[in-house]
Amino acid sequence: MDIQPLSESLQGRASKLPDPPCLKRKRQQINSDRCADWCLLSIFELLCMNIHGSFCFYDQLLFKVIKRSRKAGINIKTNNRAYLKNRFLFFLLAIMLIILIGVSLSCGRYHVPIAQMVRILLSNIIKLEETWTESMYNVVMVIRLPRVVAAALVGAALALSGTSYQSVFHNPLVSPDLLGVSSGAGVGASIAILLHASSWVIQAAAFIVGIIAVSFAICIARLLRNQTNLILVLSGVIVSGFMSAMQGMLKYMADTDTELPSIVYWLMGSFSAVKWSSIAIPFFIMIIAGTVLLLFRWRINLLSLSDAETRSLGVNVSKLRGTAIICSTLLTACAVCLGGTISWIGLIIPHLSRLLVGEDNQSLMPVSALLGASFLLLVDTFARNVSATEIPISVLTGLISTPIFVIILLKKRTVVK
Repeated sequence: MDIQPLSESLQGRASKLPDPPCLKRKRQQINSDRCADWCLLSIFELLCMNIHGSFCFYDQLLFKVIKRSRKAGINIKTNNRAYLKNRFLFFLLAIMLIILIGVSLSCGRYHVPIAQMVRILLSNIIKLEETWTESMYNVVMVIRLPRVVAAALVGAALALSGTSYQSVFHNPLVSPDLLGVSSGAGVGASIAILLHASSWVIQAAAFIVGIIAVSFAICIARLLRNQTNLILVLSGVIVSGFMSAMQGMLKYMADTDTELPSIVYWLMGSFSAVKWSSIAIPFFIMIIAGTVLLLFRWRINLLSLSDAETRSLGVNVSKLRGTAIICSTLLTACAVCLGGTISWIGLIIPHLSRLLVGEDNQSLMPVSALLGASFLLLVDTFARNVSATEIPISVLTGLISTPIFVIILLKKRTVVK
């Protein structure tokens, strides 16, 4: 009996069979491009990416995982060049943010020298001889520093939530107000303004009604017994349309001399009324929600796959998508209640970040947060210094972001069919 043809036939048939679900230790080398075909190797790579991009004290554990996987016959290739590039870029963006904070604290109608500004900040930590005036101290610590902190937080929150929404819904044109949180927050703020409430009540009303609007969108999807991305987007469109109609009705009812200008100015975005007391609660909510998103960013990568493929990796798609939506909604609601409805940040910054670090959320989300904070801080500094009266934030973000978006489209050579 001729064994050679039979062996070749069996090998040919075996090559057509699907890959086994588990990895055998006898395999000497596995091409990393095919790692997604095996659940275990996918988990290995995602875990390594998470550790590699998150915290430095996990690096030793990462190398142990790679070493053990190679002993098991799994060749996990680490792109050290891209890793160092992303780390260096993250460092540069952090330095740029610190420089912008210093410039923003120093510049204004009342100029404070940078040396005095630094001494004022350090005086809250260590004892220093007072070489500054009381006016300088009040300008830096009471007026400008809360505004700078709010602008950086809001920019980072909008960019981070926009990146999360675009990853969850597989749509690069998605923005943080997709599910109606911005429209709902505008309605809540308008109601509070009509009731002549204080700034704290306006902030609380904007946050609560924004969360309620997103809850309505999710309830609509549940009533339809279909929580796919398409149904959630359509539910958000429905809620946003309803909230826009409510907003128009409230503007019609407002007094044209006092209430209507306040509503319009709030909707255009501004940090002029920000104080330390108004930052405290949103600060903690944004820190918690942002930390959860950053810790889960390697899992959000899995949502780029189909639901069936993601479930095959042992991931609960509904819980993961729900966690990402809830955290992004909290970030957006806090951002809107602090600075009003600020457009374009959550849409344009994720695209800029993708040009720098690619599609991987491991590096994309932290870079988006830093870039969003720097961008909005720069816009706010420009808004309060370019003219005698402060320019609304959304006006400047629209004027600056639209040409940048055109440049991004030309860079990507995007073809819209």
